[in-house]
Amino acid sequence: MNKKAIIADKAPAAVGPYSHAYLVGETLYTSGQLGLIPETGQLEEGVAKQTKRALANLNAVLEEVGFSRQDIVKTTVFLANMADFAVVNDIYATFFEGQAEYPARSCMQVAALPMAALFEIEAIAVK
Repeated sequence: MNKKAIIADKAPAAVGPYSHAYLVGETLYTSGQLGLIPETGQLEEGVAKQTKRALANLNAVLEEVGFSRQDIVKTTVFLANMADFAVVNDIYATFFEGQAEYPARSCMQVAALPMAALFEIEAIAVK
Protein backbone atom coordinates (compact mmCIF):
# COMPACT_ATOMS: atom_id res chain seq x y z
CA MET A 1 0.00 0.00 0.00
CA ASN A 2 1.27 3.48 -0.86
CA LYS A 3 1.88 5.88 2.02
CA LYS A 4 3.24 9.39 1.98
CA ALA A 5 4.05 12.02 4.60
CA ILE A 6 2.36 15.36 3.88
CA ILE A 7 3.76 18.80 4.69
CA ALA A 8 1.31 21.55 3.69
CA ASP A 9 2.82 24.80 2.40
CA LYS A 10 -0.12 26.90 3.62
CA ALA A 11 -0.34 25.41 7.15
CA PRO A 12 1.84 26.56 10.05
CA ALA A 13 5.04 24.66 10.67
CA ALA A 14 4.73 21.67 12.97
CA VAL A 15 5.64 22.42 16.60
CA GLY A 16 7.32 19.04 16.97
CA PRO A 17 8.79 16.13 15.04
CA TYR A 18 5.74 15.16 12.98
CA SER A 19 4.17 15.62 9.55
CA HIS A 20 0.97 17.57 8.99
CA ALA A 21 -0.65 14.39 7.73
CA TYR A 22 -0.07 10.95 6.31
CA LEU A 23 -1.75 9.76 3.13
CA VAL A 24 -2.25 5.99 3.08
CA GLY A 25 -3.99 4.83 -0.07
CA GLU A 26 -7.14 6.96 -0.26
CA THR A 27 -7.18 7.82 3.46
CA LEU A 28 -5.65 10.95 4.99
CA TYR A 29 -4.74 11.01 8.68
CA THR A 30 -4.02 14.51 9.94
CA SER A 31 -1.99 15.57 12.92
CA GLY A 32 -3.66 17.90 15.38
CA GLN A 33 -4.04 21.46 14.16
CA LEU A 34 -3.81 24.38 16.55
CA GLY A 35 -4.98 27.94 16.05
CA LEU A 36 -1.54 29.05 14.89
CA ILE A 37 -1.12 31.87 12.40
CA PRO A 38 0.90 30.28 9.56
CA GLU A 39 3.02 33.37 8.87
CA THR A 40 4.10 33.93 12.49
CA GLY A 41 3.66 30.61 14.29
CA GLN A 42 1.83 32.48 17.06
CA LEU A 43 -1.52 31.47 18.52
CA GLU A 44 -4.61 33.51 17.80
CA GLU A 45 -6.17 35.18 20.86
CA GLY A 46 -9.14 33.44 22.47
CA VAL A 47 -10.90 30.17 21.82
CA ALA A 48 -13.14 31.45 18.99
CA LYS A 49 -10.24 32.79 16.91
CA GLN A 50 -8.11 29.74 17.68
CA THR A 51 -10.93 27.43 16.58
CA LYS A 52 -11.47 29.29 13.30
CA ARG A 53 -7.74 29.36 12.56
CA ALA A 54 -7.23 25.68 13.44
CA LEU A 55 -10.07 24.73 11.09
CA ALA A 56 -8.51 26.90 8.36
CA ASN A 57 -5.17 25.17 8.99
CA LEU A 58 -6.90 21.78 8.77
CA ASN A 59 -8.43 22.87 5.47
CA ALA A 60 -4.96 23.84 4.17
CA VAL A 61 -3.67 20.35 4.99
CA LEU A 62 -6.64 18.75 3.21
CA GLU A 63 -6.21 20.94 0.13
CA GLU A 64 -2.49 20.13 -0.09
CA VAL A 65 -3.43 16.65 -1.33
CA GLY A 66 -6.66 17.49 -3.16
CA PHE A 67 -9.04 16.64 -0.33
CA SER A 68 -11.83 18.84 1.02
CA ARG A 69 -13.81 19.07 4.25
CA GLN A 70 -16.50 16.95 2.56
CA ASP A 71 -14.02 14.06 2.62
CA ILE A 72 -13.66 14.13 6.42
CA VAL A 73 -15.22 11.07 8.06
CA LYS A 74 -13.97 11.52 11.66
CA THR A 75 -12.64 14.34 13.80
CA THR A 76 -11.25 14.48 17.29
CA VAL A 77 -11.51 17.81 19.12
CA PHE A 78 -9.43 18.65 22.18
CA LEU A 79 -10.44 21.52 24.45
CA ALA A 80 -8.48 23.10 27.27
CA ASN A 81 -11.82 23.95 28.90
CA MET A 82 -15.11 22.13 28.31
CA ALA A 83 -16.90 25.39 29.15
CA ASP A 84 -15.87 26.47 25.61
CA PHE A 85 -17.89 23.61 24.05
CA ALA A 86 -20.85 25.75 22.90
CA VAL A 87 -18.66 28.38 21.23
CA VAL A 88 -16.52 25.74 19.54
CA ASN A 89 -19.56 23.73 18.49
CA ASP A 90 -21.10 26.73 16.68
CA ILE A 91 -17.88 27.45 14.78
CA TYR A 92 -17.39 23.75 14.00
CA ALA A 93 -20.94 23.53 12.57
CA THR A 94 -20.22 26.51 10.32
CA PHE A 95 -17.05 24.81 9.00
CA PHE A 96 -19.21 21.90 7.77
CA GLU A 97 -22.15 24.08 6.69
CA GLY A 98 -23.85 22.92 3.52
CA GLN A 99 -22.96 19.27 4.00
CA ALA A 100 -25.79 16.77 4.23
CA GLU A 101 -24.12 15.00 7.15
CA TYR A 102 -21.48 15.81 9.74
CA PRO A 103 -18.47 13.55 10.25
CA ALA A 104 -18.23 11.37 13.32
CA ARG A 105 -16.60 13.27 16.19
CA SER A 106 -15.11 12.87 19.61
CA CYS A 107 -14.59 15.88 21.87
CA MET A 108 -12.74 15.93 25.15
CA GLN A 109 -11.21 18.27 27.66
CA VAL A 110 -7.50 17.70 28.21
CA ALA A 111 -5.13 18.86 30.94
CA ALA A 112 -3.06 20.92 28.51
CA LEU A 113 -2.39 21.45 24.81
CA PRO A 114 0.88 22.43 23.10
CA MET A 115 1.77 26.12 23.42
CA ALA A 116 -1.07 26.55 25.96
CA ALA A 117 -3.58 26.39 23.10
CA LEU A 118 -7.30 26.31 23.86
CA PHE A 119 -8.40 24.15 20.88
CA GLU A 120 -6.92 21.41 18.72
CA ILE A 121 -8.47 19.23 16.01
CA GLU A 122 -7.34 16.18 14.08
CA ALA A 123 -9.20 14.42 11.28
CA ILE A 124 -9.42 11.35 9.11
CA ALA A 125 -10.55 11.93 5.53
CA VAL A 126 -11.30 9.42 2.76
CA LYS A 127 -11.49 10.01 -0.99
